[in-house]
Amino acid sequence: MAETLSRVVYVEDEPDIQAIVRIALEAIGGLQVTIFNSGQEAIARAADQQPQLLVLDVMMPGLDGPSTLRLLREQTRLQQVPAIFMTAKAQPQEIEQLLRQGAIAVVSKPFDPMQLAEQLQRHWQQWQQQGAEIK
Repeated sequence: MAETLSRVVYVEDEPDIQAIVRIALEAIGGLQVTIFNSGQEAIARAADQQPQLLVLDVMMPGLDGPSTLRLLREQTRLQQVPAIFMTAKAQPQEIEQLLRQGAIAVVSKPFDPMQLAEQLQRHWQQWQQQGAEIK
């Protein structure tokens, strides 16, 4: 039986967006969400959360989303955890580049808070199905 997505780590530097995502994923989506304010914080503490999904803002001061993901991938416990980038720059060439950098999907900002949890669940389930087909 397929596992159900329940634990998400979200890396975002904007407090307003953090608050909206927390409501969208916890209150509306029923997910357990741990939010980190920076890539550095996520690198130090994300593995302890045993996330099933990493969601990273692309543009952050210091370490951006792609750099953060690259460093998270160096941690054994996070190597196989799928990642989704969130960005306001959703041009096709930018999306392609983010997918090449290891994301399973890219979610555009602004997003619909009522649909966000469902959107992440759908991407996560598609990723799981693809993994099952490869095995």
